[in-house]
Amino acid sequence: MAGGWTRDGAVQDQIDDSVTDAVLAARARLPSGESEPFCEECGEPIPERRRAALPGVRTCIACQSDRDKTVAHSAINRRGSKDSQLR
Repeated sequence: MAGGWTRDGAVQDQIDDSVTDAVLAARARLPSGESEPFCEECGEPIPERRRAALPGVRTCIACQSDRDKTVAHSAINRRGSKDSQLR
């Protein structure tokens, strides 16, 4: 049940759009092209099996793990707050 100016199912549509945006953003961040033989950050050699599994890889496992600890969130507010309804 939706309230205010929204139709039924609008909340689920907002959730679906947020998930779709997150998936597209993650896909855009995937590496592509030729893999580097050495890590860009620490200079250690990247194992051949990692380079074969991930085309375009630029970092070793340890450096990529450190990068993955920081999470980027979308700046789009789709939660249905009053601020987002006024825009």
